[in-house]
Amino acid sequence: MGLALFGCKPSQADKSKILTVTIDPQKYFLSTIVGDHFKVECIVPSGSNPESADFTPSQMMELNKSRAYFKIGYMGIENTLIDKVSQSNSTLKIVNCSEGIEVLGGHDCEGDHHGHNHGHAGGDPHTWSSVKSAKIIAGNMYKAVLDLDNANTSDYTSNYNKLLAEINQTDSIIKSYLEKAPSKSFIIYHPALTYFAEEYGLTQYSIEYEGKNPSPSQLKELIDKAKKEGIKVVFIQREFDVKNAETVALAIGAKAVSLNLLSYDWSREMINIAKVLAQE
Repeated sequence: MGLALFGCKPSQADKSKILTVTIDPQKYFLSTIVGDHFKVECIVPSGSNPESADFTPSQMMELNKSRAYFKIGYMGIENTLIDKVSQSNSTLKIVNCSEGIEVLGGHDCEGDHHGHNHGHAGGDPHTWSSVKSAKIIAGNMYKAVLDLDNANTSDYTSNYNKLLAEINQTDSIIKSYLEKAPSKSFIIYHPALTYFAEEYGLTQYSIEYEGKNPSPSQLKELIDKAKKEGIKVVFIQREFDVKNAETVALAIGAKAVSLNLLSYDWSREMINIAKVLAQE
């Protein structure tokens, strides 16, 4: 029995090669930085909503095998997971990837200000949805990796610089598209583009109100405002209510476009958002 229990525990050698993140965009950043030196695992399955995900025992076991957990930062479910895992793995290093990022988009913000919107009581957790924030996230990852393994510093530094170059290039492409955008406003069901809107001087209007479906009067008010401002894009997120978003798009004669902020291909997704706003 004792040997069997011992065999279930991850060895130090196993732990030294595994790092865990919460979502796929993080996995892309971290995998780019570490190269072949670490294996990067992702907690939230593709297509799931990380804000309401219920982590399974098997996912908890996978995290327990890791040398470090890179949380995105402001998702409540992450703290629940960490509390549970830390009871069995007190040596697990926790890295807050969003450390240093100003939190935007709490309930006290009005929807008609740049990038601010109702929907997140403690602020918008989608910090990776802007270039400026992505650089901070990558920097926090890079520093943590150097602490974990200083024997391969040159590789990590080279990979990190390549990642920054890609992020800067993404920024340039986004700006080139947004210069052509006929409207500086857009509608989205769940206010997940707060940081993107803030960085590029855009206005985000969310369909949901304080985390709930809108009332008929709230929906009418949004539609009237959208018509007045000439908004032509409504972003649809598959993790949330698609019906209301399609209803708004139809009512204002806008294009309903699917958005996947959890895509592993972060650069392509960010560029696609700008491309859609440019109506191309």
